[in-house]
Amino acid sequence: MPDDLPQIYLVTPPQLDPADFPDLLARILDAQAVACVRLDLATRDEDRLLRACDAVRAVTEPRDVALVLSDHVQIASRAGLDGVHLRDGARNVRAARKTLGTDAIVGAFCGTSRHDGMNAGETGADYVAFGPVGGVPAGDGSLADLDLFAWWSEMIELPCVAEGSLDTDAISNLSAITDFIALGEEIWMADDPSRRLAELVAAF
Repeated sequence: MPDDLPQIYLVTPPQLDPADFPDLLARILDAQAVACVRLDLATRDEDRLLRACDAVRAVTEPRDVALVLSDHVQIASRAGLDGVHLRDGARNVRAARKTLGTDAIVGAFCGTSRHDGMNAGETGADYVAFGPVGGVPAGDGSLADLDLFAWWSEMIELPCVAEGSLDTDAISNLSAITDFIALGEEIWMADDPSRRLAELVAAF
């Protein structure tokens, strides 16, 4: 990606088959310059999470793509991942940093709140994510609008991620005011995820 365009932040489907998904992921990573993959699984079963971590890391590691796991700090540490993505804002950033160390990636999803984003940065987050941009609003009925990203990009140095029901128009509008575009369900629901990702990236 050119330096002035956002980078691709890929979010896995909530359920995946460790036997089949790595091949699909490998094809996508070989076709697109993905900066980070987030394992965002619905299961809380430790064995299933560890198997998924191992399977996906075998694809991302040789391609020098960062791999983070949603919420499960201890499992991310045990599996040797690059870091963790916390879905509860700044609340556990400090504890995650203490567990994972200074070199790990710690990201925080902050919904639509500038305040939560700033708190996450102050407590040690490496990036914050805002969303949803489209689709079903957050719990308080709000969406992360363009003004939030424009303000953040102008006022705050900490990288931010835009996520949640993104279409080509939203991506085009966000490209100049966010550091990362997170894509997950937007591609996995397509018959050909790799082709759909290429279509969305063309809007960057």
